[in-house]
Amino acid sequence: MPIDYPAVLDFKTDAAPYSWSDREVMLYALGIGMGSDPLNEKELQFVNEAFATPKSLKVVPTFASVCVWGVRAGVIDLNRVMVVDGERDITFHKAIPVAASVTADARVRGVYDKGKEKGAIIQNEIVVRDGDGDKIVTVVSSTFARGDGGFGGPSDGLPEPHQVPCRAPDRSVDFPLRPDQALIYRLSGDRNPLHSDPEFARRAGFPKPILHGMCTYGLTCRAVLQTYADYDPSAFQRHRVRFSAPVFPGEIITVNLWKDRNSISFEAHVRERQVTVAKNGQTLLG
Repeated sequence: MPIDYPAVLDFKTDAAPYSWSDREVMLYALGIGMGSDPLNEKELQFVNEAFATPKSLKVVPTFASVCVWGVRAGVIDLNRVMVVDGERDITFHKAIPVAASVTADARVRGVYDKGKEKGAIIQNEIVVRDGDGDKIVTVVSSTFARGDGGFGGPSDGLPEPHQVPCRAPDRSVDFPLRPDQALIYRLSGDRNPLHSDPEFARRAGFPKPILHGMCTYGLTCRAVLQTYADYDPSAFQRHRVRFSAPVFPGEIITVNLWKDRNSISFEAHVRERQVTVAKNGQTLLG
């Protein structure tokens, strides 16, 4: 069935209960490759709660993208084989706790029709609140439904993407991916077989399973953490990026970064294939 527009704009869920513990926090950090050097004590603080000298476990800011995994405003009838992540934009209102019981509000912010052969974009918003009702994070996501265009909705209205500087990058960071990176990352919530089943990936038009866009998102957060945030999660005010091409486990992702006061612009590339996999990225630091 085509997307039911504009009825889909009324979809929402209020105060869905969720919780997490340090286990989920550490598993997410492992899923984006932290701890690959088990002697890197700055990264160990995100994957290890047991030190000889007590140290507080830290939470990767983009854990916000999975902390209430599964909450949604409603069920939209899409061709799931053709669905991929488009964008993520997280605003941080306060520090993400290591363990918490929270509520999540979800709504459809907009649906955009790019044409029958070009697909549709569904934009959702999730607000995560603590036990006092205060906002912890606001997550805005865009899903690219490649097989669901032509439903008669608007084609314009999405916000303009952030533009990275034209000058050479100020810093660059390389992240080698494990061949089983997607199999680890999927344990944080996204069990889409596109990332684990070779047959499903071929049906979707890919030669093999691809990495989760949200894993790439976490890697860009790692790049900012280690270059300009001094591994301080509380420095993050906002982190956003657009996904522009698939990544395959086992590749090397290079994140280029530009610093302009408290704004860090970034893009991610796979040099071996000469492709930009994430663009228009920006982190605002406090």
